[in-house]
Amino acid sequence: MPFRSKETLERWLTEFRSVRKDGELIHVLIQDGEDGADTGLVIVPLVNVSTEIVMEPASVGDQQWLIRFEPRAEPFELTSIELHGLAAELSAAAALCEFLERKSIAHFEEGEAI
Repeated sequence: MPFRSKETLERWLTEFRSVRKDGELIHVLIQDGEDGADTGLVIVPLVNVSTEIVMEPASVGDQQWLIRFEPRAEPFELTSIELHGLAAELSAAAALCEFLERKSIAHFEEGEAI
């Protein structure tokens, strides 16, 4: 079963940053799973709006990752330049989610081979 500890996710995030050359604000938090296991939680703060994206596996043992937008209390307005910035942030978040899914699949396949 894939095990996504904070340490593993931080290593994957470092690899993602080295390829993409962005994502310096993205970080990993400890998320307690069953029996106190560290399952990891990826936080993607957004600069262009006052909210953040949370990424986590769809379920325990699942290689698919889900993106959740944290709630906002108020609506927001953006200029076209700010909207382009938000679009770039969302593109980076989508690329990171896809990267985490690929790493999870590889991690699972390596575990199966052992």
